[in-house]
Amino acid sequence: MSDWVQRVLAERFPTIDAAVSEIAALKAQLGLPKGVIHVISDVHGEAKKLRHVINNASGRLRPVVEDLFGDALDESAFQEFLHVLYYPSEILHLKSEELTDEEARYQWVLQTLQRQFDLIRVMIRNRRRKTIKLIAPKEHRELFEVLLNFPAGGHAEAFLEVQLRELVKRRLGFGAIRSASRFIRNLTVEELIVAGDLGDRGPRLDRVVDYLMRQPNVSLVWGNHDVSWMGACLGHEALIALVLRISLRYRRLYQLEEGYGILTKALEQLAVTAYGDDPAEHFVSKRDGERDALLIARMQKAVAVLEFKLEGQMIERHPEWEMDDRNLLKRVDFEKGTVRLGKEDYPLRDTYLPTVDPADPNRLSADEQHCIDRLKESFMDSARLWEHTKWMAERGQMSLVRDRAVIFHACLAVDEDGNFLPLEIDGVECRGPEQFDALSRVIKRAFRAGTQATEEDKDWLYYLWAGPKSPLFGKDRMATFETYFVADKNTHKEIKNPWFRWINDHDFCDRICRQMGVEEGGMIVNGHVPVKVEKGESPLKKGGNAVTIDGAFSEAYGDRGFTLILGPEGDTLAEHHAFPDPVAAVREGGDMIPERHVLREFDEPRCVGDTERGDDLRAQIRALEELVEAYETGTILEKGM
Repeated sequence: MSDWVQRVLAERFPTIDAAVSEIAALKAQLGLPKGVIHVISDVHGEAKKLRHVINNASGRLRPVVEDLFGDALDESAFQEFLHVLYYPSEILHLKSEELTDEEARYQWVLQTLQRQFDLIRVMIRNRRRKTIKLIAPKEHRELFEVLLNFPAGGHAEAFLEVQLRELVKRRLGFGAIRSASRFIRNLTVEELIVAGDLGDRGPRLDRVVDYLMRQPNVSLVWGNHDVSWMGACLGHEALIALVLRISLRYRRLYQLEEGYGILTKALEQLAVTAYGDDPAEHFVSKRDGERDALLIARMQKAVAVLEFKLEGQMIERHPEWEMDDRNLLKRVDFEKGTVRLGKEDYPLRDTYLPTVDPADPNRLSADEQHCIDRLKESFMDSARLWEHTKWMAERGQMSLVRDRAVIFHACLAVDEDGNFLPLEIDGVECRGPEQFDALSRVIKRAFRAGTQATEEDKDWLYYLWAGPKSPLFGKDRMATFETYFVADKNTHKEIKNPWFRWINDHDFCDRICRQMGVEEGGMIVNGHVPVKVEKGESPLKKGGNAVTIDGAFSEAYGDRGFTLILGPEGDTLAEHHAFPDPVAAVREGGDMIPERHVLREFDEPRCVGDTERGDDLRAQIRALEELVEAYETGTILEKGM
């Protein structure tokens, strides 16, 4: 360790005593049970469902409550306490209607808080005190310290009673309960990992990110829908058009207009001007809404054509991507009304393309150029969108490893024999997991540059959305044009990369895990592809060391799916079904309990020292031991000596 690093470390631990105390605490931590990691994927804008899954930790919290209170509470009281933990806003609203008497309200608040802190005392046994302080709510710190240590802390009972009665009198007691529930949920899970696709299809990407930003320890693995929004925020015109098209297709304009303050008037004007007489029958949105359905369809068509033009321009900038077959407007025979796909010509079912010049199909009309200029300005000027996508860039990466789980969103491109396909990134040919690090560097670099990011770096965000070798996509093409314009449904099929066959092979998956640093017992964890349970599909692949989770968030994909819990005793899949309204669940005394499926059990609970977190702690211990040696030899002087 360099002298400079030692001197920086000495600022935190200025004496031998301070350094040795930290060494002792870190060594003790190595022997504690590893923390619980909660893995969620494919949220797709469903903030309410995300809140539920996080609040009950995919069912992980319920068994802890059962162990502590199962014999002490009757069924009604037990269910009510779970609701306090899962849905505090809903249950507290209900209780505010029931408990009109101040004394009754005080007794209920006191009893509930005491039960919450009985649970908290159990949950903090394996946590360092400084870790607990980091995740403890600050707004009720003094009250919580009394509750945590009462009566052993030496405080008189009156001290607790006076504080609580004052809170209840001012109708603030429920706020303490809500904070305690959040504290419990934060203690239940040490790290929340979201394995991609925060937005699109569902109603509010902005609310999803807001909720995740309030969680104490979140890591993000990017999905292709994430990079599309990130690129749009940086001003990539094709991705701006893409984000708008999907929002219109699923009628999710609130997240743009209300959530991010993005103005869509320029697109509306383009739709009225260029497509004012167009029935746009193949562009009808997936949902009903308040705005005129025909106008929404015309806006969707207008932005789809704009997207195809901008994609074509980008494809021409990158012949090395070998995507010329997706430069589709140049494959249209405007006289015959056909498009060449592969070696065949197919009739277009919609030939009304008033903004397309057959002599130069990818050139934007004057109205289209004005539209994209205004839209680009609005996306790049949205402070809230920048805050959210910057958070996504800073917290995210292409892949990560947690306790033998190798987590990435979709795939790695391979050939029919399972060999990695090359992709040139920053002038270097990358294969397999090498691509994850290289692409992470590109995205981080683009966001460090912000609006000054190079066109080439921003183009990579589009490639990650739909490139044939993209590890966030995994298909030969994105058949959006065909879906809109070609009646023959055979042209709509997107051929999956052989990865999705090879992921069932144990040795193939084990090789990838080893290449990513997991020498034994590795498991690949992906999202991206919905598990079609109704067709007999299983999230656990045939080789037994790969699992696909898709978190049951998107109604478009059946409103059911899986999340993953990596616990000290083993790994568990939680199977979620349809999500009823939490208010109804509270009023009717119900619960939304996922089915839990054990993937693997360990002979002995895994400790922190068994994980990559243990490797980090051992590195810290070595650095501190070198600091102590430097103090002892006088290389560095202790502060205050």
